[in-house]
Amino acid sequence: MNRSSTSLIKHIPNFLDYCEVEKGLSPITTRNYHNFLKVFITWLRDNHLEILKSHELTQEHIWNYRLYLSRKKDNQGRYIKKTTQNYYLIALRNLMAYFADRNIVSLPSDKIKLPKLTAKDHCIKFLTYAQVEKLVDMPDTSTKDGLRDRAILEVLFSTGMRVSELTSLNIRLFDIKNIINKKITDLEISISGKGGSTRTVYFSEQALIWLAQYFKSRINDLYSPLFINYQKNNKTDREHRLTPRSVERLVRKYTTMAGLSVDATPHTLRHSFATDLLDQGADMRSVQELLGHKNIVTTQIYTHVTNKKLKDIHKKFHRGNK
Repeated sequence: MNRSSTSLIKHIPNFLDYCEVEKGLSPITTRNYHNFLKVFITWLRDNHLEILKSHELTQEHIWNYRLYLSRKKDNQGRYIKKTTQNYYLIALRNLMAYFADRNIVSLPSDKIKLPKLTAKDHCIKFLTYAQVEKLVDMPDTSTKDGLRDRAILEVLFSTGMRVSELTSLNIRLFDIKNIINKKITDLEISISGKGGSTRTVYFSEQALIWLAQYFKSRINDLYSPLFINYQKNNKTDREHRLTPRSVERLVRKYTTMAGLSVDATPHTLRHSFATDLLDQGADMRSVQELLGHKNIVTTQIYTHVTNKKLKDIHKKFHRGNK
């Protein structure tokens, strides 16, 4: 095949294979790149550029795509954040880097500029512990769905897992019998996180109590996922594995039921996990390890906690504060 005559869109499947096989990215990261690039493909088609070749892509095209992203709205009718815009552009950057690696003529990846982020863009959503308590109390635990949902909320807050990490867990990782019989009160497991890195996550006593109740409701089924979808409408899904999107929906549902002012998502619970640890005295490096961040800079988005502590320390100990 003459690669110079191949449309840019048709290179994308090979790029995704390259990400997984040669770059060693996890299937989840590769799938995310695919989803981000779908938006670029839609933009190309909407602008009658579906046959555009890699060497025909110009900086003007990139500028117009950036304008499109800045005006794009999410499912709730809100403009997507600059941080989200960056994800779309980073995926495109990596596609350009792939072209360079394969000697396919295209724009250099550094020609794709990312929107500059302000302090406001880095602002994170989190729940106070009182709000978390209110949220986890919302599911009706007299039903199977409600019992599962309570366990999900407790596990998310206890471990700080990403939603994709949570939904990929299998039930065989857990000693069900001993958890039900309360013989296990201190549980930790290793999980495969972002980029294929492995880390240990820890389950609180509260999370174990609700996992035990949930396991009792699963005692007679043979499904492998830890959290299953009880709506068996999809006959091709023999595992009945709950999807990340389903978990996002249930978190939003219970947030509304609890009357919380924060539009919470599973990632909000991850932020709440980190915020609560720091607020209780954990150091930033430990929280970095627990979250699975490769770089401490990523963890420093939680400066809203550390800044407050520094202010309190200054007020308490500085001789000028009399």
